[in-house]
Amino acid sequence: MKLKQVPYLCVLLLSVGCGIYSFTGGDTGNAKTLQIDFFPNNAPLIEPGLSQSFTQALQDLFVRQTNLNLVKIKGDLFFEGEITNYTITPMTSTANQTAAQNRLTIVINVRFYNNLEEDKSFEKRFTHFYDYPANDILSGSNLDSAFEEIFERVTQDIFNASVANW
Repeated sequence: MKLKQVPYLCVLLLSVGCGIYSFTGGDTGNAKTLQIDFFPNNAPLIEPGLSQSFTQALQDLFVRQTNLNLVKIKGDLFFEGEITNYTITPMTSTANQTAAQNRLTIVINVRFYNNLEEDKSFEKRFTHFYDYPANDILSGSNLDSAFEEIFERVTQDIFNASVANW
Protein backbone atom coordinates (compact mmCIF):
# COMPACT_ATOMS: atom_id res chain seq x y z
CA MET A 1 0.00 0.00 0.00
CA LYS A 2 1.28 3.43 -0.91
CA LEU A 3 1.63 6.10 1.76
CA LYS A 4 -0.73 8.38 -0.19
CA GLN A 5 -3.55 5.82 0.13
CA VAL A 6 -3.48 5.75 3.94
CA PRO A 7 -5.62 8.92 4.45
CA TYR A 8 -8.25 7.58 2.05
CA LEU A 9 -8.32 4.26 3.87
CA CYS A 10 -8.75 6.05 7.22
CA VAL A 11 -11.69 8.09 5.88
CA LEU A 12 -13.28 4.94 4.47
CA LEU A 13 -12.92 3.07 7.77
CA LEU A 14 -14.31 5.99 9.75
CA SER A 15 -17.28 6.28 7.40
CA VAL A 16 -18.09 2.58 7.68
CA GLY A 17 -17.54 2.65 11.44
CA CYS A 18 -20.05 5.45 11.90
CA GLY A 19 -22.84 3.09 10.84
CA ILE A 20 -26.28 4.60 11.41
CA TYR A 21 -25.01 7.75 13.09
CA SER A 22 -25.01 10.96 11.12
CA PHE A 23 -22.24 13.54 11.40
CA THR A 24 -24.55 15.64 13.58
CA GLY A 25 -24.90 12.91 16.20
CA GLY A 26 -28.40 11.73 15.37
CA ASP A 27 -29.18 8.02 15.63
CA THR A 28 -32.13 7.28 13.37
CA GLY A 29 -31.69 3.51 13.64
CA ASN A 30 -33.38 1.71 10.76
CA ALA A 31 -35.82 4.57 10.18
CA LYS A 32 -36.19 5.76 6.61
CA THR A 33 -39.12 8.18 6.94
CA LEU A 34 -40.09 11.11 9.13
CA GLN A 35 -43.54 12.55 9.73
CA ILE A 36 -43.96 15.91 11.46
CA ASP A 37 -47.58 16.99 11.77
CA PHE A 38 -48.76 20.59 12.08
CA PHE A 39 -48.37 21.95 15.65
CA PRO A 40 -51.52 24.02 16.36
CA ASN A 41 -51.40 26.98 18.71
CA ASN A 42 -53.58 26.10 21.70
CA ALA A 43 -52.09 28.83 23.91
CA PRO A 44 -54.43 31.36 25.52
CA LEU A 45 -52.63 34.11 23.56
CA ILE A 46 -52.62 33.43 19.80
CA GLU A 47 -49.85 34.78 17.59
CA PRO A 48 -50.70 34.46 13.87
CA GLY A 49 -48.19 32.37 11.95
CA LEU A 50 -46.59 30.86 15.05
CA SER A 51 -47.81 27.32 14.37
CA GLN A 52 -46.71 27.32 10.75
CA SER A 53 -43.32 28.85 11.55
CA PHE A 54 -42.56 26.36 14.31
CA THR A 55 -43.68 23.32 12.31
CA GLN A 56 -41.51 24.43 9.38
CA ALA A 57 -38.49 25.04 11.64
CA LEU A 58 -38.77 21.54 13.12
CA GLN A 59 -39.12 19.93 9.69
CA ASP A 60 -36.17 21.91 8.33
CA LEU A 61 -33.89 20.86 11.20
CA PHE A 62 -34.61 17.14 10.75
CA VAL A 63 -34.29 17.28 6.97
CA ARG A 64 -30.94 19.10 7.30
CA GLN A 65 -29.47 16.91 10.03
CA THR A 66 -30.69 13.44 9.05
CA ASN A 67 -31.06 11.38 5.90
CA LEU A 68 -34.75 10.72 6.58
CA ASN A 69 -37.42 11.34 3.95
CA LEU A 70 -40.22 13.65 5.08
CA VAL A 71 -43.64 12.02 4.53
CA LYS A 72 -47.22 13.05 5.28
CA ILE A 73 -48.41 9.72 6.73
CA LYS A 74 -47.02 6.57 8.36
CA GLY A 75 -43.53 7.87 9.16
CA ASP A 76 -41.10 5.58 10.94
CA LEU A 77 -40.43 8.52 13.27
CA PHE A 78 -43.52 10.63 13.97
CA PHE A 79 -43.92 13.96 15.77
CA GLU A 80 -47.13 15.67 16.81
CA GLY A 81 -48.08 18.14 19.49
CA GLU A 82 -49.23 21.65 20.17
CA ILE A 83 -48.07 25.03 21.34
CA THR A 84 -49.47 25.25 24.86
CA ASN A 85 -48.20 28.61 26.06
CA TYR A 86 -47.18 31.92 24.53
CA THR A 87 -46.63 34.58 27.19
CA ILE A 88 -44.99 37.96 27.51
CA THR A 89 -44.01 38.91 31.06
CA PRO A 90 -42.06 41.82 32.55
CA MET A 91 -38.69 40.71 33.89
CA THR A 92 -36.95 43.75 35.36
CA SER A 93 -38.21 47.14 36.41
CA THR A 94 -36.85 50.67 36.46
CA ALA A 95 -36.72 53.06 39.41
CA ASN A 96 -40.07 54.45 38.17
CA GLN A 97 -41.71 51.01 38.64
CA THR A 98 -42.06 50.39 34.90
CA ALA A 99 -40.78 47.36 33.02
CA ALA A 100 -37.26 47.66 31.67
CA GLN A 101 -37.19 44.22 30.05
CA ASN A 102 -39.83 41.75 28.89
CA ARG A 103 -39.62 38.04 28.24
CA LEU A 104 -41.43 36.09 25.53
CA THR A 105 -41.79 32.43 26.53
CA ILE A 106 -43.08 29.68 24.26
CA VAL A 107 -43.96 26.19 25.54
CA ILE A 108 -44.49 23.29 23.13
CA ASN A 109 -45.84 19.88 24.06
CA VAL A 110 -44.33 17.17 21.81
CA ARG A 111 -45.38 13.58 21.33
CA PHE A 112 -42.69 11.53 19.60
CA TYR A 113 -43.41 8.04 18.30
CA ASN A 114 -40.61 5.80 17.15
CA ASN A 115 -42.64 3.20 15.28
CA LEU A 116 -39.62 0.90 14.93
CA GLU A 117 -38.41 1.07 18.55
CA GLU A 118 -41.43 1.96 20.68
CA ASP A 119 -39.43 2.19 23.92
CA LYS A 120 -37.83 5.39 22.54
CA SER A 121 -41.19 7.16 22.20
CA PHE A 122 -42.06 9.99 24.62
CA GLU A 123 -44.26 12.95 25.44
CA LYS A 124 -42.42 16.00 26.78
CA ARG A 125 -42.75 19.75 27.09
CA PHE A 126 -40.06 21.96 25.59
CA THR A 127 -39.70 25.64 26.33
CA HIS A 128 -37.42 28.57 25.72
CA PHE A 129 -37.60 32.34 26.06
CA TYR A 130 -36.43 35.55 24.44
CA ASP A 131 -35.68 38.71 26.46
CA TYR A 132 -36.09 42.14 24.88
CA PRO A 133 -36.25 45.79 25.99
CA ALA A 134 -39.70 46.74 27.29
CA ASN A 135 -39.90 49.79 25.04
CA ASP A 136 -39.44 47.61 21.91
CA ILE A 137 -42.54 46.42 20.10
CA LEU A 138 -42.44 42.70 19.47
CA SER A 139 -43.49 42.69 15.82
CA GLY A 140 -41.92 42.52 12.38
CA SER A 141 -38.20 41.82 12.43
CA ASN A 142 -38.10 41.88 16.26
CA LEU A 143 -40.69 39.10 16.40
CA ASP A 144 -38.87 37.17 13.66
CA SER A 145 -35.63 37.38 15.70
CA ALA A 146 -37.44 36.16 18.82
CA PHE A 147 -38.97 33.21 16.96
CA GLU A 148 -35.63 32.35 15.35
CA GLU A 149 -33.83 32.23 18.70
CA ILE A 150 -36.57 30.29 20.48
CA PHE A 151 -37.13 27.84 17.62
CA GLU A 152 -33.41 27.17 17.22
CA ARG A 153 -33.14 26.13 20.85
CA VAL A 154 -36.43 24.21 21.10
CA THR A 155 -36.01 22.30 17.83
CA GLN A 156 -32.46 21.31 18.78
CA ASP A 157 -33.72 20.12 22.19
CA ILE A 158 -36.40 18.03 20.45
CA PHE A 159 -33.79 16.61 18.06
CA ASN A 160 -31.49 15.72 20.96
CA ALA A 161 -34.29 14.08 22.96
CA SER A 162 -35.57 12.01 20.04
CA VAL A 163 -32.63 10.91 17.89
CA ALA A 164 -29.50 12.01 19.72
CA ASN A 165 -30.65 10.23 22.90
CA TRP A 166 -29.48 13.06 25.19
